[in-house]
Amino acid sequence: MEPSLTWSSATDLARRVNAGELDPQAAVAEHRARIERFNPRLNAFVDLDPAAQAGAEGLLAGVTLGAKESYRVAGLSWTWSSHHFEGQRAKVDSDPIRRLREAGAAILGKTNMPELEASVGTVSALFGPTQNPWREGFTPGGSSGGSGAAVAAGLVTAATADDLGGSIRIPASCCGAVGLRPSPDRIPHDFADPTTFVSRGFIARTVEDARLLFDAVVGATARPTFGRRRLLAVTESPLGIDPGPAEAVRRAAGALAGRGWEITPMAWDPLPIAESYKVVRRVSIASWPGDPESYGPIRALMAEGRAISAVDYWRSLQEGLEAARRIRSRLEDGFDAILAPTLGLLPMPHEQVPQFLGEAWNRYVQFVLPISYSWLPSISIPAGEVDGLPVGVMLAGHYRRELALLDVAAELESLEGFGFHRPPGFE
Repeated sequence: MEPSLTWSSATDLARRVNAGELDPQAAVAEHRARIERFNPRLNAFVDLDPAAQAGAEGLLAGVTLGAKESYRVAGLSWTWSSHHFEGQRAKVDSDPIRRLREAGAAILGKTNMPELEASVGTVSALFGPTQNPWREGFTPGGSSGGSGAAVAAGLVTAATADDLGGSIRIPASCCGAVGLRPSPDRIPHDFADPTTFVSRGFIARTVEDARLLFDAVVGATARPTFGRRRLLAVTESPLGIDPGPAEAVRRAAGALAGRGWEITPMAWDPLPIAESYKVVRRVSIASWPGDPESYGPIRALMAEGRAISAVDYWRSLQEGLEAARRIRSRLEDGFDAILAPTLGLLPMPHEQVPQFLGEAWNRYVQFVLPISYSWLPSISIPAGEVDGLPVGVMLAGHYRRELALLDVAAELESLEGFGFHRPPGFE
Protein backbone atom coordinates (compact mmCIF):
# COMPACT_ATOMS: atom_id res chain seq x y z
CA MET A 1 0.00 0.00 0.00
CA GLU A 2 1.30 3.46 -0.97
CA PRO A 3 2.34 5.49 2.11
CA SER A 4 0.48 8.73 2.71
CA LEU A 5 1.46 11.59 0.41
CA THR A 6 -0.09 14.28 2.62
CA TRP A 7 3.20 15.72 3.83
CA SER A 8 5.36 14.77 0.85
CA SER A 9 7.50 17.59 -0.45
CA ALA A 10 7.00 19.03 -3.92
CA THR A 11 10.56 17.96 -4.67
CA ASP A 12 9.89 14.33 -3.77
CA LEU A 13 6.51 14.16 -5.54
CA ALA A 14 7.94 15.58 -8.77
CA ARG A 15 10.95 13.27 -8.66
CA ARG A 16 8.80 10.18 -8.22
CA VAL A 17 6.23 11.18 -10.86
CA ASN A 18 8.92 12.06 -13.41
CA ALA A 19 10.60 8.71 -12.73
CA GLY A 20 7.34 6.84 -13.36
CA GLU A 21 7.22 5.63 -9.75
CA LEU A 22 4.03 7.47 -8.78
CA ASP A 23 0.67 8.19 -10.43
CA PRO A 24 0.55 11.94 -11.19
CA GLN A 25 -2.94 12.14 -9.65
CA ALA A 26 -2.07 10.34 -6.39
CA ALA A 27 -1.40 13.47 -4.33
CA VAL A 28 -4.31 15.24 -6.04
CA ALA A 29 -6.72 12.57 -4.80
CA GLU A 30 -5.26 12.51 -1.29
CA HIS A 31 -5.25 16.27 -0.84
CA ARG A 32 -8.74 16.59 -2.29
CA ALA A 33 -9.93 14.13 0.37
CA ARG A 34 -8.18 16.15 3.08
CA ILE A 35 -9.82 19.34 1.86
CA GLU A 36 -13.21 17.65 2.11
CA ARG A 37 -12.37 16.50 5.64
CA PHE A 38 -10.66 19.56 7.12
CA ASN A 39 -11.78 22.60 5.15
CA PRO A 40 -15.13 22.89 7.00
CA ARG A 41 -13.04 23.36 10.14
CA LEU A 42 -10.37 25.69 8.65
CA ASN A 43 -12.15 27.59 5.86
CA ALA A 44 -8.84 27.81 4.00
CA PHE A 45 -10.38 27.16 0.55
CA VAL A 46 -13.22 29.27 -0.86
CA ASP A 47 -13.59 27.58 -4.27
CA LEU A 48 -12.45 24.25 -5.67
CA ASP A 49 -11.75 22.82 -9.11
CA PRO A 50 -13.14 19.27 -9.16
CA ALA A 51 -11.44 18.65 -12.52
CA ALA A 52 -7.93 19.69 -11.43
CA GLN A 53 -5.23 17.34 -12.70
CA ALA A 54 -1.46 17.27 -12.32
CA GLY A 55 0.95 16.74 -15.17
CA ALA A 56 3.04 13.61 -15.65
CA GLU A 57 6.27 15.50 -16.24
CA GLY A 58 7.91 18.78 -15.36
CA LEU A 59 9.47 20.47 -12.34
CA LEU A 60 6.16 20.26 -10.46
CA ALA A 61 4.76 17.01 -11.85
CA GLY A 62 2.20 15.56 -9.42
CA VAL A 63 2.35 18.58 -7.08
CA THR A 64 -0.84 20.13 -5.65
CA LEU A 65 -1.23 23.86 -5.13
CA GLY A 66 -3.74 26.32 -3.73
CA ALA A 67 -4.05 29.73 -5.39
CA LYS A 68 -4.83 32.86 -3.40
CA GLU A 69 -8.13 34.54 -4.28
CA SER A 70 -6.15 37.47 -5.73
CA TYR A 71 -4.80 35.24 -8.54
CA ARG A 72 -6.78 34.58 -11.70
CA VAL A 73 -7.46 30.88 -12.18
CA ALA A 74 -9.64 30.26 -15.23
CA GLY A 75 -13.20 29.28 -14.28
CA LEU A 76 -12.75 29.84 -10.53
CA SER A 77 -13.72 32.60 -8.13
CA TRP A 78 -11.81 35.89 -8.50
CA THR A 79 -13.56 38.27 -6.11
CA TRP A 80 -10.72 39.76 -4.05
CA SER A 81 -12.99 38.75 -1.13
CA SER A 82 -15.19 41.79 -1.73
CA HIS A 83 -18.93 42.16 -2.23
CA HIS A 84 -18.08 44.59 -5.02
CA PHE A 85 -16.81 41.65 -7.11
CA GLU A 86 -19.12 38.97 -5.72
CA GLY A 87 -19.73 36.18 -8.24
CA GLN A 88 -16.86 37.23 -10.51
CA ARG A 89 -14.94 34.35 -12.07
CA ALA A 90 -11.65 34.52 -13.92
CA LYS A 91 -11.70 33.96 -17.66
CA VAL A 92 -7.97 33.20 -17.98
CA ASP A 93 -5.08 32.19 -15.75
CA SER A 94 -2.67 34.69 -14.25
CA ASP A 95 0.75 34.33 -15.83
CA PRO A 96 2.31 32.60 -12.79
CA ILE A 97 -0.63 30.17 -12.64
CA ARG A 98 -0.06 29.33 -16.31
CA ARG A 99 3.62 28.69 -15.64
CA LEU A 100 2.87 26.50 -12.63
CA ARG A 101 0.44 24.41 -14.68
CA GLU A 102 3.00 24.09 -17.48
CA ALA A 103 5.46 22.75 -14.90
CA GLY A 104 2.97 19.99 -13.99
CA ALA A 105 1.19 21.36 -10.90
CA ALA A 106 -2.52 20.83 -10.19
CA ILE A 107 -4.33 23.96 -8.95
CA LEU A 108 -6.89 22.48 -6.55
CA GLY A 109 -8.73 25.71 -5.74
CA LYS A 110 -8.73 29.27 -4.39
CA THR A 111 -7.63 30.20 -0.88
CA ASN A 112 -9.19 32.76 1.44
CA MET A 113 -8.01 36.33 2.04
CA PRO A 114 -9.46 39.55 3.55
CA GLU A 115 -11.15 42.15 1.37
CA LEU A 116 -8.67 43.67 -1.13
CA GLU A 117 -5.87 42.09 0.97
CA ALA A 118 -6.16 44.99 3.44
CA SER A 119 -5.66 43.21 6.76
CA VAL A 120 -2.97 41.38 8.71
CA GLY A 121 -5.57 38.70 9.53
CA THR A 122 -7.88 36.66 7.30
CA VAL A 123 -11.53 37.41 7.95
CA SER A 124 -13.25 37.74 4.58
CA ALA A 125 -16.27 39.94 3.97
CA LEU A 126 -17.53 37.26 1.57
CA PHE A 127 -16.22 33.97 2.92
CA GLY A 128 -15.77 34.42 6.67
CA PRO A 129 -12.68 33.73 8.82
CA THR A 130 -9.91 31.24 8.18
CA GLN A 131 -8.74 29.41 11.30
CA ASN A 132 -5.14 28.91 12.33
CA PRO A 133 -4.39 25.15 12.19
CA TRP A 134 -2.50 25.46 15.47
CA ARG A 135 -5.41 26.91 17.42
CA GLU A 136 -9.03 27.42 16.41
CA GLY A 137 -10.26 30.97 16.94
CA PHE A 138 -6.78 32.38 16.26
CA THR A 139 -5.66 34.24 13.16
CA PRO A 140 -3.62 32.45 10.49
CA GLY A 141 -2.20 35.87 9.61
CA GLY A 142 -2.94 37.78 6.47
CA SER A 143 -3.52 38.60 3.91
CA SER A 144 -2.55 35.17 2.50
CA GLY A 145 -4.06 33.37 5.50
CA GLY A 146 -5.97 30.79 3.46
CA SER A 147 -2.77 29.75 1.71
CA GLY A 148 -0.84 29.58 4.98
CA ALA A 149 -3.50 27.47 6.71
CA ALA A 150 -3.93 25.12 3.73
CA VAL A 151 -0.21 24.39 3.49
CA ALA A 152 0.37 24.02 7.24
CA ALA A 153 -2.60 21.64 7.62
CA GLY A 154 -1.51 19.41 4.74
CA LEU A 155 -4.40 20.25 2.40
CA VAL A 156 -1.97 20.99 -0.45
CA THR A 157 1.75 20.72 -1.09
CA ALA A 158 2.19 24.49 -1.38
CA ALA A 159 0.25 27.62 -2.35
CA THR A 160 0.63 30.93 -4.14
CA ALA A 161 0.52 34.18 -2.21
CA ASP A 162 1.36 37.85 -2.66
CA ASP A 163 2.87 40.47 -0.43
CA LEU A 164 2.80 44.27 -0.30
CA GLY A 165 3.35 44.92 3.39
CA GLY A 166 3.99 41.39 4.67
CA SER A 167 1.17 39.22 3.31
CA ILE A 168 3.33 36.18 2.50
CA ARG A 169 5.59 36.24 5.53
CA ILE A 170 2.92 37.08 8.14
CA PRO A 171 0.76 33.95 7.53
CA ALA A 172 3.87 31.81 7.06
CA SER A 173 5.02 32.83 10.53
CA CYS A 174 1.56 32.49 12.11
CA CYS A 175 1.01 29.02 10.62
CA GLY A 176 4.53 27.66 11.05
CA ALA A 177 5.32 27.43 7.33
CA VAL A 178 7.95 28.81 4.95
CA GLY A 179 7.02 32.01 3.12
CA LEU A 180 9.13 33.30 0.20
CA ARG A 181 8.72 36.89 -0.98
CA PRO A 182 10.96 37.38 -4.07
CA SER A 183 12.16 40.79 -5.20
CA PRO A 184 9.15 42.76 -6.46
CA ASP A 185 9.71 42.43 -10.21
CA ARG A 186 10.42 38.70 -10.34
CA ILE A 187 6.92 37.23 -10.79
CA PRO A 188 4.35 39.03 -12.99
CA HIS A 189 1.31 40.66 -11.39
CA ASP A 190 -2.10 41.19 -13.00
CA PHE A 191 -2.11 44.96 -12.48
CA ALA A 192 0.28 47.89 -12.56
CA ASP A 193 2.06 48.53 -9.25
CA PRO A 194 2.15 52.22 -8.26
CA THR A 195 4.06 51.42 -5.04
CA THR A 196 7.06 49.70 -6.72
CA PHE A 197 7.22 46.96 -4.06
CA VAL A 198 4.34 44.50 -4.48
CA SER A 199 5.61 40.91 -4.83
CA ARG A 200 4.16 37.52 -5.67
CA GLY A 201 5.57 34.38 -4.11
CA PHE A 202 4.79 31.15 -2.29
CA ILE A 203 4.03 29.47 1.00
CA ALA A 204 5.51 25.99 1.35
CA ARG A 205 6.64 23.61 4.06
CA THR A 206 10.34 23.59 3.18
CA VAL A 207 12.91 25.97 1.76
CA GLU A 208 13.70 23.37 -0.92
CA ASP A 209 10.06 23.49 -2.10
CA ALA A 210 10.08 27.29 -2.12
CA ARG A 211 13.17 27.14 -4.32
CA LEU A 212 11.51 24.64 -6.68
CA LEU A 213 8.40 26.81 -7.05
CA PHE A 214 10.53 29.88 -7.69
CA ASP A 215 12.53 28.02 -10.34
CA ALA A 216 9.34 26.80 -12.02
CA VAL A 217 7.93 30.31 -12.39
CA VAL A 218 11.05 32.46 -12.82
CA GLY A 219 13.37 29.98 -14.50
CA ALA A 220 16.48 28.26 -13.18
CA THR A 221 19.56 30.41 -12.73
CA ALA A 222 23.09 29.58 -11.60
CA ARG A 223 23.40 28.52 -7.97
CA PRO A 224 25.36 31.18 -6.07
CA THR A 225 27.86 30.56 -3.33
CA PHE A 226 27.92 32.21 0.08
CA GLY A 227 29.74 35.51 0.23
CA ARG A 228 31.52 36.53 3.41
CA ARG A 229 29.18 34.56 5.74
CA ARG A 230 28.33 37.81 7.49
CA LEU A 231 24.83 38.58 8.80
CA LEU A 232 23.19 41.69 10.16
CA ALA A 233 20.90 40.78 13.08
CA VAL A 234 17.95 42.85 14.31
CA THR A 235 17.24 41.86 17.91
CA GLU A 236 15.92 45.15 19.33
CA SER A 237 13.42 47.79 18.22
CA PRO A 238 12.14 51.10 19.62
CA LEU A 239 8.62 49.62 19.34
CA GLY A 240 9.50 46.59 21.46
CA ILE A 241 9.25 42.91 20.53
CA ASP A 242 7.17 40.24 22.23
CA PRO A 243 9.34 37.76 24.19
CA GLY A 244 8.58 34.86 21.81
CA PRO A 245 9.79 36.48 18.58
CA ALA A 246 12.66 38.18 20.43
CA GLU A 247 13.92 34.87 21.80
CA ALA A 248 13.51 33.18 18.40
CA VAL A 249 15.74 35.67 16.58
CA ARG A 250 18.39 35.51 19.30
CA ARG A 251 18.31 31.72 19.05
CA ALA A 252 18.66 31.90 15.25
CA ALA A 253 21.60 34.29 15.51
CA GLY A 254 23.29 31.99 18.01
CA ALA A 255 22.69 28.92 15.88
CA LEU A 256 24.20 30.53 12.79
CA ALA A 257 27.11 31.92 14.79
CA GLY A 258 27.78 28.32 15.83
CA ARG A 259 28.08 27.46 12.14
CA GLY A 260 30.73 30.12 11.57
CA TRP A 261 28.57 33.08 10.58
CA GLU A 262 29.74 36.48 11.79
CA ILE A 263 26.77 38.26 13.40
CA THR A 264 26.67 42.07 13.55
CA PRO A 265 23.87 43.93 15.37
CA MET A 266 21.72 46.19 13.18
CA ALA A 267 19.87 49.26 14.40
CA TRP A 268 16.20 49.32 13.37
CA ASP A 269 13.79 52.25 12.99
CA PRO A 270 10.50 51.07 11.44
CA LEU A 271 8.36 54.15 12.05
CA PRO A 272 9.27 56.32 9.01
CA ILE A 273 8.26 53.48 6.70
CA ALA A 274 5.10 52.70 8.68
CA GLU A 275 4.00 56.33 8.41
CA SER A 276 4.69 56.30 4.67
CA TYR A 277 2.69 53.11 4.19
CA LYS A 278 -0.35 54.53 5.98
CA VAL A 279 -0.65 57.05 3.15
CA VAL A 280 0.49 54.79 0.30
CA ARG A 281 -1.81 51.91 1.24
CA ARG A 282 -4.86 54.13 1.66
CA VAL A 283 -4.29 55.50 -1.85
CA SER A 284 -3.78 52.02 -3.31
CA ILE A 285 -7.09 50.95 -1.78
CA ALA A 286 -8.75 54.12 -3.09
CA SER A 287 -7.70 53.25 -6.65
CA TRP A 288 -10.16 50.34 -6.83
CA PRO A 289 -13.20 51.20 -8.97
CA GLY A 290 -16.70 52.16 -7.88
CA ASP A 291 -18.49 53.69 -4.95
CA PRO A 292 -16.88 52.89 -1.57
CA GLU A 293 -20.35 51.96 -0.29
CA SER A 294 -20.36 48.97 -2.66
CA TYR A 295 -17.46 47.49 -0.69
CA GLY A 296 -17.37 45.93 2.77
CA PRO A 297 -15.20 46.83 5.78
CA ILE A 298 -12.62 48.46 3.51
CA ARG A 299 -14.92 51.32 2.55
CA ALA A 300 -13.67 53.74 5.23
CA LEU A 301 -10.02 53.42 4.20
CA MET A 302 -11.06 53.75 0.56
CA ALA A 303 -12.86 57.02 1.24
CA GLU A 304 -9.90 58.33 3.23
CA GLY A 305 -7.52 57.42 0.42
CA ARG A 306 -9.56 59.32 -2.16
CA ALA A 307 -9.09 62.48 -0.10
CA ILE A 308 -5.27 62.26 -0.29
CA SER A 309 -3.66 64.40 -2.99
CA ALA A 310 -1.24 63.04 -5.57
CA VAL A 311 1.49 65.29 -4.16
CA ASP A 312 1.00 63.96 -0.62
CA TYR A 313 1.00 60.40 -1.92
CA TRP A 314 4.21 60.94 -3.89
CA ARG A 315 6.01 62.60 -1.00
CA SER A 316 5.02 59.84 1.41
CA LEU A 317 6.12 57.13 -0.99
CA GLN A 318 9.48 58.78 -1.59
CA GLU A 319 10.10 59.29 2.14
CA GLY A 320 9.44 55.60 2.78
CA LEU A 321 11.61 54.48 -0.12
CA GLU A 322 14.46 56.70 1.10
CA ALA A 323 14.27 55.13 4.57
CA ALA A 324 14.33 51.70 2.93
CA ARG A 325 17.33 52.67 0.80
CA ARG A 326 19.32 53.04 4.02
CA ILE A 327 18.47 49.42 4.92
CA ARG A 328 19.61 48.26 1.50
CA SER A 329 22.83 50.28 1.73
CA ARG A 330 23.65 48.76 5.12
CA LEU A 331 23.23 45.25 3.70
CA GLU A 332 25.42 46.11 0.72
CA ASP A 333 28.23 47.14 3.07
CA GLY A 334 29.76 43.66 3.06
CA PHE A 335 26.92 41.47 4.41
CA ASP A 336 25.10 38.45 2.97
CA ALA A 337 21.69 38.86 4.62
CA ILE A 338 19.64 40.48 7.35
CA LEU A 339 18.15 38.34 10.15
CA ALA A 340 15.13 39.62 12.10
CA PRO A 341 11.96 38.37 13.75
CA THR A 342 9.24 37.95 11.14
CA LEU A 343 6.67 39.61 13.40
CA GLY A 344 6.72 41.69 16.54
CA LEU A 345 3.84 39.71 18.09
CA LEU A 346 2.69 36.08 18.31
CA PRO A 347 -0.56 34.94 16.62
CA MET A 348 -3.63 36.20 18.46
CA PRO A 349 -7.42 35.58 18.49
CA HIS A 350 -9.26 36.97 15.47
CA GLU A 351 -10.83 39.75 17.51
CA GLN A 352 -7.42 40.93 18.72
CA VAL A 353 -5.78 41.23 15.30
CA PRO A 354 -4.32 44.77 15.10
CA GLN A 355 -6.46 47.24 13.20
CA PHE A 356 -5.03 47.70 9.72
CA LEU A 357 -2.77 50.80 9.60
CA GLY A 358 -3.45 51.48 13.30
CA GLU A 359 -0.97 51.93 16.12
CA ALA A 360 -0.82 48.27 17.26
CA TRP A 361 -0.28 47.33 13.61
CA ASN A 362 3.01 49.31 13.71
CA ARG A 363 4.47 46.83 16.19
CA TYR A 364 3.12 43.76 14.42
CA VAL A 365 4.60 44.52 10.96
CA GLN A 366 7.70 46.43 12.10
CA PHE A 367 10.11 43.99 10.42
CA VAL A 368 8.30 42.75 7.31
CA LEU A 369 7.16 46.19 6.10
CA PRO A 370 10.59 47.90 5.91
CA ILE A 371 11.94 44.90 4.00
CA SER A 372 9.03 45.22 1.53
CA TYR A 373 9.94 48.85 0.90
CA SER A 374 13.60 47.92 0.42
CA TRP A 375 12.81 45.63 -2.59
CA LEU A 376 14.94 42.90 -0.98
CA PRO A 377 13.87 39.25 -1.32
CA SER A 378 12.97 37.73 2.03
CA ILE A 379 11.79 34.50 3.58
CA SER A 380 10.13 33.51 6.84
CA ILE A 381 11.42 30.32 8.44
CA PRO A 382 9.57 28.41 11.21
CA ALA A 383 11.42 28.79 14.51
CA GLY A 384 9.45 26.50 16.79
CA GLU A 385 6.46 27.26 18.99
CA VAL A 386 5.77 29.47 22.00
CA ASP A 387 2.87 28.39 24.22
CA GLY A 388 1.70 26.10 21.41
CA LEU A 389 1.73 28.82 18.72
CA PRO A 390 4.23 29.10 15.85
CA VAL A 391 6.90 31.78 15.67
CA GLY A 392 9.04 32.67 12.67
CA VAL A 393 12.28 34.42 11.86
CA MET A 394 12.97 36.30 8.64
CA LEU A 395 16.01 36.47 6.39
CA ALA A 396 16.38 39.17 3.72
CA GLY A 397 18.99 38.98 0.98
CA HIS A 398 20.31 41.11 -1.84
CA TYR A 399 18.02 42.46 -4.58
CA ARG A 400 17.19 39.76 -7.18
CA ARG A 401 19.54 37.25 -5.50
CA GLU A 402 16.87 34.89 -4.27
CA LEU A 403 18.93 31.73 -4.72
CA ALA A 404 21.69 33.02 -2.45
CA LEU A 405 19.05 33.93 0.13
CA LEU A 406 17.52 30.46 -0.16
CA ASP A 407 20.91 28.88 0.54
CA VAL A 408 21.20 30.82 3.81
CA ALA A 409 17.59 29.93 4.67
CA ALA A 410 18.21 26.23 4.00
CA GLU A 411 21.19 26.25 6.36
CA LEU A 412 19.12 27.83 9.14
CA GLU A 413 16.19 25.47 8.48
CA SER A 414 18.52 22.48 8.93
CA LEU A 415 19.51 23.49 12.46
CA GLU A 416 17.81 22.18 15.58
CA GLY A 417 14.73 24.16 16.55
CA PHE A 418 13.95 25.40 13.04
CA GLY A 419 11.82 24.12 10.17
CA PHE A 420 8.25 22.93 9.69
CA HIS A 421 6.34 20.95 12.33
CA ARG A 422 2.90 19.45 11.72
CA PRO A 423 0.15 21.13 13.72
CA PRO A 424 -1.62 18.81 16.16
CA GLY A 425 -4.86 17.25 14.97
CA PHE A 426 -3.95 17.18 11.25
CA GLU A 427 -1.91 13.98 11.09
